[in-house]
Amino acid sequence: MDEARVARAVREILAAVGEDPDREGLAETPERVAEAYAHLFSGLREDPTRHLEGGFDKAARDLVLIRDVPVVSNCEHHLLPFTGKAHLAYLPNGRVAGFSELVRVVGGYARRPQLQERLTAQVADALYGALGSLGSIVVIEATHTCMTARIAETTGSVAVSVAARGVFEEDPARRAEVMALISRGV
Repeated sequence: MDEARVARAVREILAAVGEDPDREGLAETPERVAEAYAHLFSGLREDPTRHLEGGFDKAARDLVLIRDVPVVSNCEHHLLPFTGKAHLAYLPNGRVAGFSELVRVVGGYARRPQLQERLTAQVADALYGALGSLGSIVVIEATHTCMTARIAETTGSVAVSVAARGVFEEDPARRAEVMALISRGV
């Protein structure tokens, strides 16, 4: 990422909104924003599916579910954050991934300008395709700053997106089982 270019752009934005980018509180803001963006958009420079390459070769065949994985991303329409949690489930096909690797997949896709719906689909596709599972289902619940701090000012609203692949897309009973586990807990 070109941090110097980002800093110049932020400086220009500050001036364009009527601020003095040289005043005491803002003098280092362009560099701070550039540094923050380097982290917030670091997923653009990685392939999150690489975290699924290892795994454990086992005779695993029972449902794996991780709930409440923190999600922090930026809406590509406004470059404002959306935050929430992801719930990931997959049905192994003889290979399981480490739990921390699954969390890294979510983070890798989240750290880029994003749509919540796309993020949900990308994680589901990774668990189904790259991991080679029999099926995956991903649910993301998030609050969008572009809704809560802008014109709509809809505090308290939560957007929910769901993506199902394989057996969870094909078998309503399997899908219902996972959705029940997510909604009520175990």
